[in-house]
Amino acid sequence: MTTTYDPFHPKYLDGLDLRQEMDRVFDLCHGCRLCFKFCPSFPTLFDAIDQHDDQDAAKITDAQAFQVVDECFNCKLCGEVNCPYTPGKHEWALDFPRLMLRAKAFQQDDGQKSAKTVLTDRALSKTDFLGKLSSGVTAPLANKVLGTPGSPLRKAIAKTAGIHEERILPPYAKTRFSTWFKKHTPKLRGSGQGKVALFPTCLVEYTDTQVGRDLVGVYEHNGIECSVPAGTKCCGAPALHQGNLKQFRKDAAANVAVLAGAIRDAEARGEDLTIVVPEPTCGFVLKKDYVAYLATDDARLVADHTQDAAEHLVQVHKADGTSLDTEFGGEVPVSIVYHAPCHLRAQSIGLKSRDLLKLTGAKITLVAECSGIDGTWGLRSDNFEMARGVAKKMTKAIVKADADTVAGDCSLANGGILLETGKTPQHPLSVMARAYGIPADAD
Repeated sequence: MTTTYDPFHPKYLDGLDLRQEMDRVFDLCHGCRLCFKFCPSFPTLFDAIDQHDDQDAAKITDAQAFQVVDECFNCKLCGEVNCPYTPGKHEWALDFPRLMLRAKAFQQDDGQKSAKTVLTDRALSKTDFLGKLSSGVTAPLANKVLGTPGSPLRKAIAKTAGIHEERILPPYAKTRFSTWFKKHTPKLRGSGQGKVALFPTCLVEYTDTQVGRDLVGVYEHNGIECSVPAGTKCCGAPALHQGNLKQFRKDAAANVAVLAGAIRDAEARGEDLTIVVPEPTCGFVLKKDYVAYLATDDARLVADHTQDAAEHLVQVHKADGTSLDTEFGGEVPVSIVYHAPCHLRAQSIGLKSRDLLKLTGAKITLVAECSGIDGTWGLRSDNFEMARGVAKKMTKAIVKADADTVAGDCSLANGGILLETGKTPQHPLSVMARAYGIPADAD
């Protein structure tokens, strides 16, 4: 048996080798069952194997094996958080999320996807194209089309693009974040506490622009200078999670070239530049997936200099010689329920956004349950009911907390929270901005 998680390995897309590795991993997972609660994939897998008296994973059909693949939304909690048998930690070298990504890449390469799935893949992966088309002067029209779940137009989109008609989608902004930043006059407060380059991601660039504006506001309030390197695009996560390695590597290489260039320019000036990312999935991609799928020195350079936005702020607060302002003269909620997204937990950095919110003095309740979105998986019509099932524990915990404010780092997960609870979450940086008295910008 070959344990092949290297996307450059000559057998990476070999169907027989893949199936042998799936049988090996499936057998180990069936014996352990530690991750049964994370997603539909594991119960499906265990039921398929349990149908055989000898419980031999090799006896499940290819259709059953790839049902497990299709039901995996790559939350990464099993491999990055829960599994004790991961590469480098145990001789079994088991990495379930990486195996699922390999299987999706095989499906893409082997032409196994249906025409409907291919169409949905394209609709969900063209984030920059759709963002440029739908933001700016066309935003009111785009939002009218997309902003009414269950409308006839949304039903038509569900039939053609496969995005469920009831799924709440983030509205497009009249002013893109990069456009706002170019016109922004820095308002640094106090002495300099470092410099960062913001990787805004497509979500902040075209839809959740307020998150980017609040990030800049909070950072500048604490004496941290911000820049936005020109030329970045979507991190490529939708393409990667669909198995489209060609598109992912193209997007990744473009972003790495821009960000590595900014880091080296700063080094030439004798400065240390940190890349900060406000969206968890994108941060995980920069830190880990670019290294795995590009395997270049520049990809490693970018990964070594990338931090989640809250992770960086907490580091500034705890480091010798620097600290954050803890005088909050603005609006501070009495209680906050904080949702920790899966792709942030998978970065193994701790709960930095929660720690940041604690500085305000608000009472924080933590909810560490999956929203069932995880990238774009939960947006698909075929996955909608499964996604809502996954989100039930999160929904129950948020409702039970009954807090004044709901906070969450992931824009897509926040849409899921709004759908399930009726409560509109704020990004932790937006909560911090209002607590400092920094007003929200009208768009």
